[in-house]
Amino acid sequence: MTVYLPAVPGYPLVTAALETAGLTVRDIVHVTEYVTLSSLTLDSERAEALGGHRVPVSRVPVEAVAGADAPYAVGVVAHPGGGELLESGDDVLRVAGGVVHLPSVHTTSGDFREQYRWCLERTGELLAVAGLGLDALVRTVDYTATATRAEYPRCGRPRKELLPGPVHPGAAGILVDVPVARGARVSLDAVAATGELTVLNPGWQRYDTLTYKPAVRAGDTIYLAGFGALDPVTQVALHDGDLAAQAAFIYASVETVLAEAGATGEHVTALVEYLTPAGAGSYDAIRALREKHFPNAAVTSVVCSALLRPEFLLETVPTAVLP
Repeated sequence: MTVYLPAVPGYPLVTAALETAGLTVRDIVHVTEYVTLSSLTLDSERAEALGGHRVPVSRVPVEAVAGADAPYAVGVVAHPGGGELLESGDDVLRVAGGVVHLPSVHTTSGDFREQYRWCLERTGELLAVAGLGLDALVRTVDYTATATRAEYPRCGRPRKELLPGPVHPGAAGILVDVPVARGARVSLDAVAATGELTVLNPGWQRYDTLTYKPAVRAGDTIYLAGFGALDPVTQVALHDGDLAAQAAFIYASVETVLAEAGATGEHVTALVEYLTPAGAGSYDAIRALREKHFPNAAVTSVVCSALLRPEFLLETVPTAVLP
């Protein structure tokens, strides 16, 4: 069974976290590096910690790691045995338990829409190595700068042209003002799955015309989109300036979607929470609420520069596993 571990402040703590779960570095199938400094290079630390074990890596620039005074944190996904290693140029991917774990991708050439298209096309090339296409995607997370917020709707065309549907992936859009590389206007992180995919939607019609869905079920795993305090009917942002109220709305919305598969918050195994700087100071106050809704979740919390809706203080990206 795939295990999601919360991000820890630095590679030296990864081994200990794995041991607690009864795993080793050879079981790792994906690594996410949340880095606070664009100049920070982690190649040597990663190589020393993994001891030659090659895995796909996602690099995510952040303002801070919530609750930790550290320059970076490492989130790990592991599967007993480490799955199958596949290669595409300098990139690697791993297939384990019916899930295709991919590295994040970016380019420095072209304008926003051209770069977004390139990211999707490169993701398609990676999936082709596993004998799959973009229709196998279950979730995408894109990282763009606050300055591109007005341009963000321009990603709609390449998504419509390249993501065939009818099962579109869950999606999240996070704003980070330090680019993953100079000239990169977007970085895309994605995960895909083999087998049949099913959309979970509790009747929210806004998703009928969008290129992403509230959640996608692949086997026993549910990949949810990023959830903010947005009314799914009116598309109005709610509870401006109130983190606790936004969190309560978000967590209830997640459980509404999970109910479509007969699941509850207890089935959520992993949460990645993106906080804005304005919300970070109140974050500790919602811990009890989060644990009430998702008592079994491994939680990774980072501070981003902003979110797509200026009113949002929090965006939550959950993953759930059915028994």
